[in-house]
Amino acid sequence: MSASLNAIYLDHRRSLLGRAMRIVRNLQTAEDLLQESYLRARNAAAKGPIDNIGAFLHRTVQNLAFDHLRRCRTQERFEIAPTDALEALQIASETPSAEDRLLHRERLTCFMVALDRLPERARQVWLLSRVKGMSYPQIAAHLGVSQGTVFNDMKLAMGHVVDAMARGEKV
Repeated sequence: MSASLNAIYLDHRRSLLGRAMRIVRNLQTAEDLLQESYLRARNAAAKGPIDNIGAFLHRTVQNLAFDHLRRCRTQERFEIAPTDALEALQIASETPSAEDRLLHRERLTCFMVALDRLPERARQVWLLSRVKGMSYPQIAAHLGVSQGTVFNDMKLAMGHVVDAMARGEKV
């Protein structure tokens, strides 16, 4: 059966290619569809006899070509068209650039230096409030000081850190 399939395929190849080309209008795609139709015919022949191999090949090429067109139309409708390399380079990356990472690292260093230069209690108040999420009354009870002292220490800490960050102090 394989020998007759090969012979019939070779006899019909030109008309099969023409049919595929009329539908998909691309030689490479048409060639791929011909190859796929041959493989399908071969698999079908292995399962049982095919009455008219030529008709089977023509119908298979036509169906594959229409399937290809439907798939392309669906992709055009729902997928973003590929961009050229220049346009792709202009798409913003979600990862920060090396320059941004360096700037963030410098700002963090500046912030940590400013925090280290605070008086101990003001630093503790800031950490308990901003890192641990404690309220002023909770901080006052925890440190054994008044709420007014917590407020003043927080005001001192915030002012000192904001000033240091604005000046860009470094180690």
